[in-house]
Amino acid sequence: MHCGGASLTCDSRVRPTQTGILGVSVGGMTTAAKAKTLIGLYEAPEILRVVKVWDVVSARAVAKLPETKAIATAGHGIAASFGFEDGPSPRDILIDMIGRIAASVSVPVTADLDDGYGDAGETTRLAIGAGIVGANVEDRLKPFDDSVAAVEAIVKAAEAEGVPFALNARTDAFVRAGHRPVAESVADAIQRGRAFLDAGATAVFVPGMLDANITRQLVDGLGEGKLSVIGLPGTLAASEYEKLGVTRISYGPLPQRVALTAVQDLAASLYAGGVIPNGLPALN
Repeated sequence: MHCGGASLTCDSRVRPTQTGILGVSVGGMTTAAKAKTLIGLYEAPEILRVVKVWDVVSARAVAKLPETKAIATAGHGIAASFGFEDGPSPRDILIDMIGRIAASVSVPVTADLDDGYGDAGETTRLAIGAGIVGANVEDRLKPFDDSVAAVEAIVKAAEAEGVPFALNARTDAFVRAGHRPVAESVADAIQRGRAFLDAGATAVFVPGMLDANITRQLVDGLGEGKLSVIGLPGTLAASEYEKLGVTRISYGPLPQRVALTAVQDLAASLYAGGVIPNGLPALN
């Protein structure tokens, strides 16, 4: 639905167009062409900054910025939007939403596909059919061979669809480390990450509080331009990670939290007698 300007006149006939069989969405690029563009962004010397979105309107708001080269969807954010507080949204809901997001913007879209929903290959096929050209899929520290097999299934599914899918294979070597020594988590992330890269992944996503020392070890172990990180309060800035050889930084569910905090702060102000501020851009 489109609502224009202060009049809030809405045309309920406007609907996002799914990419469908032809694989063409906003901007006229095929899914395969968008995938090649995304791969190129991973291979570029500049770090790829992706701000995660959770619905069409947040995607369009971010896509309006000239600095936006690609968009990532937030699995947690989508699940929270639908009221799923304790885990991922059902696969059909996720695929529908990421398809709507992909169809609404001209830049490549990479999606959080959780752990692949028990069938990483089929979930990847569905995502590609919805116009998605890359993904995070987490290993949850499952047995090593099972984790590698999931990556292989994703790569095989993408090849069958004729799409050079940008797989940002995630290992939870740090976020599920428990109380083991950091050195063990570093070694585990490198072992898993190398196997994921050998299986065809584009990059290895290692979420966690990664300081410069840990980041250097991971880059040394995985290779320059192969490590993907998350930006959290207290972690390094994107420019610092770039100097260390990191290929991508994303920000998890935090953009949604920032937006929700702004809504809550506005509500508190209005309840206290405040007014809507002037000069708001019509982003919705």
